[in-house]
Amino acid sequence: MGMKLHWRRTAARRPGALARKAAYAAVGSLVVALLSVLPASPAAAATGQISGLAGKCMDVAGASSANGTAVQLYDCNGTGAQQWTVGSDGTIRALGKCLDVTGNSTADGAVLQLWDCSGGANQRWTVSAARDIVSVSANKCVDVTGNNSANGTRLQIWTCTGGANQKWTAPAASGTPSGFVVSEAQFNQMFPSRNSFYTYSGLTAALSAYPAFATTGSDTVKKQEAAAFLANVNHETGGLVYIVEQNTANYPNYCDWSQWYGCPAGQSAYYGRGPIQLSWNFNYKAAGDALGIDLLNNPWLVQNDAAVAWKTGLWYWMTQSGPGTMTPHNAMVNSAGFGQTIRSINGSIECDGRNPAQVQSRVDAYNRFVSILGVSAGANLYC
Repeated sequence: MGMKLHWRRTAARRPGALARKAAYAAVGSLVVALLSVLPASPAAAATGQISGLAGKCMDVAGASSANGTAVQLYDCNGTGAQQWTVGSDGTIRALGKCLDVTGNSTADGAVLQLWDCSGGANQRWTVSAARDIVSVSANKCVDVTGNNSANGTRLQIWTCTGGANQKWTAPAASGTPSGFVVSEAQFNQMFPSRNSFYTYSGLTAALSAYPAFATTGSDTVKKQEAAAFLANVNHETGGLVYIVEQNTANYPNYCDWSQWYGCPAGQSAYYGRGPIQLSWNFNYKAAGDALGIDLLNNPWLVQNDAAVAWKTGLWYWMTQSGPGTMTPHNAMVNSAGFGQTIRSINGSIECDGRNPAQVQSRVDAYNRFVSILGVSAGANLYC
C-alpha cells in the first residue's frame, strides 16, 4: 500500500509563526530508517582511562573479555582492563568489546557489562561537556551504584542527577564528544535563550533513531544538514523556546475521527509539540509506529521527554516530504539546497512568494548556523 499524505492548515499557533503542515503516513509502507551496523573499529577515537568517583576508574572485572563480564569501579592501575576507547561512532570499548547495558534495558539500575559489539543502541553513548556519560537508548547516565566508592562496585545506568557518582573524565574522541557534528558549545551558541527542555543530550540521544542524519556525505554536507535541520527547528520553536503550540484554541482541531483508531488520548490531545511541532492524531500514530513509541495513546511524551521530542523532529526530517518532492534529508545530501527543506516543511504556505518573510527567517538562521560550524551555505537557499 502506498503512502498517503493529509494536509490541513489552521491559524498561527504562536506569535510570528504560521501554522504547520500535517503529514500522515498511512498503514503500510511507512519509511523506517534502520540502525546501521557500527564499524569494527571506531574511525575517530581516543583511548585511555575513564575516571570517576573518588578518583577511581571504570574497570572490566578480572580483565576478562567474556560476554557478560561486569563493569565496575576500581583503583586506577593502567591495565588493559581500564583502557577504554571512546569513539565518535558512539561506542566505548575495552578488550575488543563494547560497554553494554544488560538486557537492552532502559530502567534505572540496569547494570553495565562487556559484550560483543553489535551496533545496538544499548551500546551507544554520548560524553557530554558536563562529564556525563549518557546511554543513547535510555537517555540515562552511567552511575556508580549506591554512590559507593569501594573497589568492585558495579556500574549501572540511572536517571541523570548531576551527582559526583555520575561524573567521569574520559579520553576525548576526535570530533565532538557525542559523535554529532555540532558540539554542545556550538548548540548553546545557536540557541542562547533555549528552553531547558531542549537538551543537547536529548538531541544526541535521539540520533540513534536515524543514524544517517548528519552522517552522510562529506564533512561539509554533514554540517550543512545539521545546520539546516536546526535552522528550521529554530523557526518552528522561536529559537527552541516553545515546547507546545501556543494557541490553545486550536487544540480540539487536531483529531481526525475518520481514522480507524480515533483519538484515544482525547479530542484535544494532539496539538503541536516538539521541535517540528508534531500535530494531528494520524501524525502521532505514524511517528510513533516508526519510532516504536506509543504516541497515539500517550502524545504527552513529546512534551515531557526531550529525546522523544527530538526523535519526532528527526522522523519528519528523514522520512516525510510534505508539500515538497523530497525529504529534507535528501534535499541536503543530494545538493538540492536548503530551499527545498523549507518547501518540504511548509512550502504550501511560505514558498513561491507566499510568505517571503518567513522564508527569510529560516534562511537567516541557516546562514548563522553554518557560520558557527565553519562551512559554506551552498546554493539554492530559497524556495
